[in-house]
Order: sequence, then C-alpha cells, then structure tokens
Amino acid sequence: MMHETMWFGGHWLFMLLWIAIILPPFWQIFSKAGFSGWLSLLLLIPLVNLVVLYIVAFSQWPALKGTATSEGGQSRGE
Repeated sequence: MMHETMWFGGHWLFMLLWIAIILPPFWQIFSKAGFSGWLSLLLLIPLVNLVVLYIVAFSQWPALKGTATSEGGQSRGE
C-alpha cells in the first residue's frame, strides 16, 4: 500500500516538473508571435496541442501584420 502512494505522488511530481519545463518557452513563443501566452495552456491537452501548433504555425501572426514581407518570408529591404 505504501508503494502505491509513493508512486502516485512521484507521478504528480513528475507531471508538475514537466509542466514547469514545457509551458514557459511556449508562453514566450506565443507572446512574441502576437498571440496570447495563455494559449500555451492548451498544449497540456492531448491532440488539442497538435491543433494549436498547426494553427499557430500556418496562420498570420499578429506581431508581423505591421511588417512588409514578401512571399519568401524576407523583408523587402534585405
């Protein structure tokens, strides 16, 4: 009985550690792209995380709407 509770507690500790490692970089990436950092919380939900990453990857980033870019992704001045 004691072994089961130790594993259960260790499992939750591992999950909290994993969340602490994964969320901050994605929060920063979404914020720099012009999306809400809260969007990174959706990465904790299986399958929803893939949908969110595809939406962010292939949508127009709000942070880049003010910049003039060509289809190649490079700015016109370069």
